[in-house]
Amino acid sequence: MIARLWHGVTLAEKSAEYLAFLQARAVPDYRSTPGNVSVEILHRSAGYVTHFLVVTHWESTEAIAAFAGSDIALAKYYPEDRDFLLEFEPRVEHYALHES
Repeated sequence: MIARLWHGVTLAEKSAEYLAFLQARAVPDYRSTPGNVSVEILHRSAGYVTHFLVVTHWESTEAIAAFAGSDIALAKYYPEDRDFLLEFEPRVEHYALHES
């Protein structure tokens, strides 16, 4: 299994609205992709900004490519992200998951 980690930053005053957007738009998109195992949204405030970390679990790199495109290291953004994010990090990180 593979974990895909995406990071984004919003103004703290927009964080509740962005979380609602992620839950309504992004999470269903992830979950509708065959091979997606789970989606978790983590967030923390730091002064006037809020950091979001979306952690998804996938069965394979092919499943990730079905969601993100052939270059799975590139971040996938939605048009609505322009209304919330302070920057657009170009890449995501992938980690192999091992049961313990």
